[in-house]
Amino acid sequence: MQPDSTEYESVQPSQEPWDHTSTTPQPEDTEVSEGTEQTWFHSHFEDSMEMYADARTVAEHFNNHQTWFARCAVPMKVEPIGENGYDLLIGRFGAFSYIVEARIGLELLPPDAQGIYRILTIPIPNYKPPGYDVDFRSKMQLLEVAIEQFATELSTSELAQLPPVITSVNWQLDLSVGLYFPKFIRGKSHSLIQKTGENVLDKIVRQVNRRLTYKTQQVFHESLGIALPQSLRKRKLLTVNC
Repeated sequence: MQPDSTEYESVQPSQEPWDHTSTTPQPEDTEVSEGTEQTWFHSHFEDSMEMYADARTVAEHFNNHQTWFARCAVPMKVEPIGENGYDLLIGRFGAFSYIVEARIGLELLPPDAQGIYRILTIPIPNYKPPGYDVDFRSKMQLLEVAIEQFATELSTSELAQLPPVITSVNWQLDLSVGLYFPKFIRGKSHSLIQKTGENVLDKIVRQVNRRLTYKTQQVFHESLGIALPQSLRKRKLLTVNC
């Protein structure tokens, strides 16, 4: 993505804290003066994945996220924060030759009375984000569906090899990131900065979502000894209004 000759660097997973002296060179004028206004970028994202088990089994797995979340988040570096929180080092990203390393604290809340799971931003102990703020708000809900309704193209013999129901996991994400840009970035047009920043943010969200979704499905089904039929392609049953 290079709108108007903009340089873009995709997400590069990082296992160590970013050292300004040893990574991608930055332009000289990277100081952010006091009183600089934040520039905010926003992304709304919806997706779903299918789990070949009933909703109760899937819920038990999600409620026990301490046993699998860090493994599924690889190559992101993950450290626990309390009982339900995580410190995630996502990777380096940027544009206009200005690179930032993203690190975020997230809390995976238990389901509420309506069965809705929420993930929210939390502070990381003894850490202050260098030049950015993040507001992460995600909602997730489980929908149990009869296998005949989901896999209408399968034969009776193929259906007999699958569980009687599957669970569709539907989620929505609203993500806002506020950056304090140095002078050499602020000199560019606001529309260019906004368009480029939101394109970068959307790309990061989709890339992380794709990896995390695949690994979560893989680990869950392996834990149950379930082999997924290759003929079933991923599909979205419906969007749940959480």
